[in-house]
Amino acid sequence: MNKPTAQFLISFILLGISSAAFAHPGHDVSGLSAGMMHPFRGFDHLLAMGAVGLWAAQNGGRKIGLLPAAFMLMMVVGAKCALIYPFLPLIESGIAASVLVLGVITALSLKLSARLSVAITALFGFFHGYAHGLEMSGAIEAEAYALGFLAATVVLHLAGIVVGITTRARFVRLPQMLGAIIAASGLWLLSTS
Repeated sequence: MNKPTAQFLISFILLGISSAAFAHPGHDVSGLSAGMMHPFRGFDHLLAMGAVGLWAAQNGGRKIGLLPAAFMLMMVVGAKCALIYPFLPLIESGIAASVLVLGVITALSLKLSARLSVAITALFGFFHGYAHGLEMSGAIEAEAYALGFLAATVVLHLAGIVVGITTRARFVRLPQMLGAIIAASGLWLLSTS
């Protein structure tokens, strides 16, 4: 394994064992820059969104665009639902489960049907969007914040896709190893939620 790949892997592992997420109420939710930084501050979002990109790259074809699009579309729907009905239970557990399940799927390089892949990704996008929507309730510049976290989500999906595609030839097992780290992090999140 070359030095940049080893450094990336070590950083990813350290990220996976870092402290609990800052991804939910109690932080700045005003404006574009706060929205853009949000997914990078909560490692539950960071790992799930990266896993969507990795999984999409493993599947290839139309799923490269389909899975991230389904996740983002349902993030918007989830955020809107949270603004209308802010009482849905088990959202944190759903987010933790998204990290675990997406990690397992990536670790095992599962190739599911397009419909099932989209359904899984959309469900988890809804949970993440709902959490963002709860944060936005009553926020100043909520629309700019939403655009910011959507832009950050695109970046994280693309990062997962790029890692998945660029490692295909020389480091075939790297996405699977990353998936295992993501799954372990999801298990830890579930145990603490």
